Amino acid sequence: MLLLILNIIFCISFLGFAYVNLNDNDAFLWVSIYLSAAICCGLAASGRFYPFAYLFLTAFYLIYAVILFFAKDGVRDWITKYRRESLVQSMQATKPYIEQTREFFGLLIIAGALLINYFVSAGITA
Repeated sequence: MLLLILNIIFCISFLGFAYVNLNDNDAFLWVSIYLSAAICCGLAASGRFYPFAYLFLTAFYLIYAVILFFAKDGVRDWITKYRRESLVQSMQATKPYIEQTREFFGLLIIAGALLINYFVSAGITA
């Protein structure tokens, strides 16, 4: 029951995230990222699990997250150079490190959601 509720929440959230990314310069990339996660969570909510898809997408998201972490004005720069300035001071990402850091954490959230479904589908539970 908890997994069903989590997947419904993730599915709705990821659909919302895809929607707000429609007006971005890189909308094709981010709408695709969020829609694929929403589809996976929606299917899991209906009882259909695809462990290979979870692993493939999670690997892609984590590799992209590492790239964003080390990119110029990425997460590492936000931590060290910009001293963890607030990421939520406004909804507009006026500085490049804000955009990259938000994207980084979004990828981690998606990867976490898909890994939960992978572990459940593979029978690996705590």
